[in-house]
Amino acid sequence: MKKRFNDVVELARRLRGPQGCPWDREQTLDDLKGYVLEEAYEVIEAIERKDIPELKEELGDLLFQVVFASQLLSEEGRFSVDDVIHELHLKLVRRHPHVFGEETAENAAEALRIWQGQKKKETSRKRSIVEIPRSMPALARAQRVGEKASHVGFDWERKEDVMGKLKEEVAELEREMENGNRAGVEREWGDVALTLASLARFLGLDAESAAHSGVERFVTRFIKAEGRAEKRGKDMHEMSLAEMDELWEEAKKEEESESGK
Repeated sequence: MKKRFNDVVELARRLRGPQGCPWDREQTLDDLKGYVLEEAYEVIEAIERKDIPELKEELGDLLFQVVFASQLLSEEGRFSVDDVIHELHLKLVRRHPHVFGEETAENAAEALRIWQGQKKKETSRKRSIVEIPRSMPALARAQRVGEKASHVGFDWERKEDVMGKLKEEVAELEREMENGNRAGVEREWGDVALTLASLARFLGLDAESAAHSGVERFVTRFIKAEGRAEKRGKDMHEMSLAEMDELWEEAKKEEESESGK
């Protein structure tokens, strides 16, 4: 296994070398940002589909982004992929004293507390909330921000309290809409989204995944509605909203019937 990994590292070096690939030689760290995100999302999609062969391939693509980025930094004399792996090894051991040290953790909650305690010791930052990357998808970042704030006790006590806040934020959004204040509408819409992410956290949901599933359901129903329109010899562009709503409800009922709901 080590030999295969070293072979991949060597491939990255050759791709960047004088006789390598012209496209690969031109890539910069900034260029890689989009590819890293894309490969990470493809890994997530394979997991959601439970497509194991695809997951194996996508994990390999994501790993190569790590190797390739490390190669770019190695060329600048910053660090190598060996340094990355070494740092990872040290961090895993350091943050698991309940596994590799003398501490104990009887359950996942205790293990998480130990992990967070070790992480806090390692950083000089007092505000851990700023460590959450701005490049994360908004809903995922909102949920993580809420989790971080919760760790210091800045949180609601019950999901009913979050629902109350959500209603309050929606009312504020409606007022800004009535006033025609675009900046206010954008601000309050953001507050609604942030509160929804907190509600997802209280309900034990992953806000990003739940939103993604909602989009997928819409796409599936819309495609079915389009198919029904075609079977009836109609073009949705020429149909009234009421007619399209009827097709939508039919598609929704078909989906619910297929899922046994």
